[in-house]
Amino acid sequence: MKRDLVETIKQSTKLLFLNFETTLKTCDMDYILCGMPVWKHCYHTLHSPDQWYINPYDYTEPPFHEDKLDSLDFLGEKILTREELTEHFKTIQNKIIGYLDSLNDEDLYKIPKDCKYNRLEHVLGQFRHFYCHMGNINATTIAATNQWPRVVGSYALEKDFVFPGLYE
Repeated sequence: MKRDLVETIKQSTKLLFLNFETTLKTCDMDYILCGMPVWKHCYHTLHSPDQWYINPYDYTEPPFHEDKLDSLDFLGEKILTREELTEHFKTIQNKIIGYLDSLNDEDLYKIPKDCKYNRLEHVLGQFRHFYCHMGNINATTIAATNQWPRVVGSYALEKDFVFPGLYE
């Protein structure tokens, strides 16, 4: 079975996660963006691929989740720490990379059970959503610190790559 496309998606997904790892390390979790603290934006950003990257109808919320915790329209009382978000991020990263390891290129055309869109559409939709929110979060860091959180491209997956630091 061919896996060229899946491997390309996997490499791009690894970069997405590497860039968000920097976001988690550099953002001010308490900064208020559109009425919500940045930690809430981080959780919203992570919750979406956790639910939608694979199959939104075959999904279990994380054990700490509360109703509307992922909503950017409802604050609630629960607060997630950087450590909790980082741990959750690693769980999602492992889950999605494992999922991609189970696919071949033909699988990308298939529609998951109870879904409207094929697997590739789910992946691309999450890339759009994830990078949009990551950009918003990084913009708060730029506004607060006058520094750009580092965003890396394909070169970061090369074996001899040395991460140069959190800021450009």
